[in-house]
Amino acid sequence: MQPGLDFNERPFIVIWETTQACDLACVHCRACAQPVRSALELTTDEARRLIDDIAALKAPVFVLTGGDPLKRPDIFEIVEYGSTNGVRISLTPSATPLLTRDAIARLKGCGLARLAVSLDGPTAEIHDAFRRVPGSYDWTLRSVRWARELALPAQINTTITRHNLQHLDAMIALLEQLDIVLWSVFFLVPTGRGSAIDLISADEFEQVFEKLYQTAKRGRFDIKSTEAQHYRRFRLQRRTEDKRKGNIRPLPLRLGLSTTDGIGRAPRGINDGKGFVFVSHLGEVFPSGFLPISAGNVRNQSLADL
Repeated sequence: MQPGLDFNERPFIVIWETTQACDLACVHCRACAQPVRSALELTTDEARRLIDDIAALKAPVFVLTGGDPLKRPDIFEIVEYGSTNGVRISLTPSATPLLTRDAIARLKGCGLARLAVSLDGPTAEIHDAFRRVPGSYDWTLRSVRWARELALPAQINTTITRHNLQHLDAMIALLEQLDIVLWSVFFLVPTGRGSAIDLISADEFEQVFEKLYQTAKRGRFDIKSTEAQHYRRFRLQRRTEDKRKGNIRPLPLRLGLSTTDGIGRAPRGINDGKGFVFVSHLGEVFPSGFLPISAGNVRNQSLADL
């Protein structure tokens, strides 16, 4: 992480929705992803220009997401172009038959810095019901194992909803058996297909925060929360309480660059449009994928100007 990073000049993280095509049908999908790619997606040449902008901005982290990035035949070329130009890339594929060991090996060979896959339950029954495709759970666990065999750092993304809230302890136990560098915990934003899902209550947020805090203290992997800014308040309160009780073991913060893949851990204060920018599959630039207010399109203006 660059200590003097000015969010008025460059974001910390750029997320590009490479496509909305995906072979899963997740109940919470922000993008309402469909199996077929749009003809209006950014082309390979336009993707290169976007990467040139990101390289010029010196944004520390570039995430290729979707839909499923592997639905784009040029995704390997895009990863290689980015890594060759000094951009650290994380990719979030869907756990489908497209995510093979050979595909992961090829991505690593192209310079991918980190693989991030979603896991939303401790069993196939729970996870696959959330993703609505049988076999997704097994593909997810295999992909993590393959990534580690290939010495490619792996990250797990989990969306917390009523669907898996009661299974969180079992979920954490499973994650602690995996060799991952980060658990990224998303708290549902009711957009897209996720609009029909009931949000967890304020008290349930606090219960989840306690589980995250206790897991973080064990230090098996880093934990990052998304759309839960009040987790920082919870952490400060709990650390103060621990200190008062004489339990002053420091809680790992890990705010710098990872020693394994160079992917930066976001500093404090990042939020929609502040240190964070989202580029849609059509090239529209939004404060985030959950706040679709366009600042313009990278087809017409550079990302730096926008």
